[in-house]
Amino acid sequence: MSKPHWRPAHASDLPAISAIAARIHPDLPESLEVLAEKMRLYPAGCRVLAGDDEIAGYGLSHPWKQHRIPPLDDLLARLPDDADCLYVHDVAILPAFRGGVLRAYIADIEQLARSSGITVLALVSVYATRPLWEQLGFRAVTADAELRAKLASYGEGATYMLRDLTAT
Repeated sequence: MSKPHWRPAHASDLPAISAIAARIHPDLPESLEVLAEKMRLYPAGCRVLAGDDEIAGYGLSHPWKQHRIPPLDDLLARLPDDADCLYVHDVAILPAFRGGVLRAYIADIEQLARSSGITVLALVSVYATRPLWEQLGFRAVTADAELRAKLASYGEGATYMLRDLTAT
């Protein structure tokens, strides 16, 4: 069995991405159309964890605005022209393939952000994963009322986090 590696996501990967999303995020469902749009709008930020003949995980990122959270399971239509962060919309890895692969995805996304002139990564931590993201250099942001309202749709304990790439 070959070591899983991150590669660009392709439209043909969508069924596997959707199946992994349904398994890892059963309480945060997103339609195939929403996942496909993210890949279409910003293919450079969309990767899959490939191992032998299976997809074992995926990561979807795109340019966005800090302190604003894209809506779950809703189409974006377009990316902002004045994006000031690379938003890590979702990373999902099957349990048997975890252990260091997330760090490799974030390193790839960091390099993509830097090459695009973006100096901040943003995400919403769900399912008590905040300590994991903190190990990767993300820090929780105190949410204002508007941000708290949006975070509520991500479930109990969802936390908005940023990583300043100028500090690393």
